Amino acid sequence: MKKLSVLKLSASALFVFALLFSAISHAQDAKPLASPRDSVSGKVGKAAIEINYGSPSVKGRKIWGGLEAYGKVWRAGANEATTFKTDRDITVEGQTLPAGTYSLFAVPAEGDWTIIFNKTAKQWGAYKYDQAEDALRVTVKPRKVSTLHERLRYVITKKGFELQWEYLEIPVSVK
Repeated sequence: MKKLSVLKLSASALFVFALLFSAISHAQDAKPLASPRDSVSGKVGKAAIEINYGSPSVKGRKIWGGLEAYGKVWRAGANEATTFKTDRDITVEGQTLPAGTYSLFAVPAEGDWTIIFNKTAKQWGAYKYDQAEDALRVTVKPRKVSTLHERLRYVITKKGFELQWEYLEIPVSVK
């Protein structure tokens, strides 16, 4: 009987040790995300704006017209669709966008781009994107820059916000 108790205790201790070792080993093997989540927030006029996005890196790849095809809806970041939140009604490129949270998409092009604010805020990528749910579509002009933006980022400015990645900056006017 004593032998059975000692055996059960030894088996329990071994099980706990294995779980602990497994958890420690897994934590050490965890790699940084390839496209970590990032966010930026600020004010444009009286409106508080927040943009939440996955931030991929260039990693030597051709981004525009390569990794991100021209003429196709893109999630404007990586993984989950980028979200855009405003606490007040605003005008984007001269058109009204009501206060709320939206998914933010873009249609890259060699010329003018389309920026899309979609009413379905939570969605994975652009796989289930539905144009019927668009709250607003605007056209913007990208600018080429000589400095490489290795990691995709958004910047909120006094005039609106910019998407910056690779050798492009895409300004979007907000009032």
